[in-house]
Amino acid sequence: MTGHRRCAAIVCGLLFSLAIGQDASEFTIHTNVERVLLDVSVKDSQGGFVSGLGRDNFRVVEDGTLQQITGFEAGDIPVTVGLVVDESASMAAKQTEVLTAALTFVTESNPNDEMFVVHFNENVRHGLPDEVLFTDNRQMLRRALLSGVPEGRTALYDGVVTALHQLDMGRQAKKTLVLISDGGDNVSKHKLRDVMHLAEETSATIYTIGVFDSDDPDANPGLIRRLAEISGGIAYFPERLNDVVPICRGIAKDIRNRYMLSYVPHAGSHQDIRHIRVSVSAPGHAKLIARTRTSYLYRP
Repeated sequence: MTGHRRCAAIVCGLLFSLAIGQDASEFTIHTNVERVLLDVSVKDSQGGFVSGLGRDNFRVVEDGTLQQITGFEAGDIPVTVGLVVDESASMAAKQTEVLTAALTFVTESNPNDEMFVVHFNENVRHGLPDEVLFTDNRQMLRRALLSGVPEGRTALYDGVVTALHQLDMGRQAKKTLVLISDGGDNVSKHKLRDVMHLAEETSATIYTIGVFDSDDPDANPGLIRRLAEISGGIAYFPERLNDVVPICRGIAKDIRNRYMLSYVPHAGSHQDIRHIRVSVSAPGHAKLIARTRTSYLYRP
């Protein structure tokens, strides 16, 4: 394996079994065996979270072929989380509500989650001290979130790319990014294709919150929506700033009520985009809705 990734949502069998604490007898442990890792949310027809499901309740299909689920975990599993917060000049009037929402997310999350903060305007800046990549210290995260000063333009692409690279260094198998921004990109060194390429490679679930102004010519709701859709997250477009706090509370709850599945993909000879469909059924539930990533980039 070269680098941290060869295909999206894939980790070697050894790392996966250690990270989620499964009985090692359930896995074939070879460091060169790769698995696709899926972070799955399940809700009923009324939108309520469904708990207590087992491996046999799920079906995973990749490019039309049914896959054997080789790893399964349910419950409130610790996550590596990146908070990516826009601090461009246009965020000044929204800063109080956005920071309150981000702090609410931290408070409502699993206390064993490891987190970091990335701010972006014309530049990208890590909120934590230079020597700290991740922390579960809520006071340190509070200081990191409150350290930004809204100014300058919007390097959204650079912020997301930086955060995804840092997320990749986290020790938890489950990884999540939460992006809050009020505009599209107007100054990044990276391009849209760089962001989408990483979104297809990463195992992270990406939640996005677009607090757009109706007259903002740089607004890019399409990007916000696509990042969430491709990764199995949710894109939010609140009509009122007051809605951002309950949205962040809901994201924290969603993260804490997900299932983690893995399977070994069939070997290929060339790089390609592979498409995934996950379905779920259980006695006593007429209709269950599974949400996870819909595709990933396979690299042989």
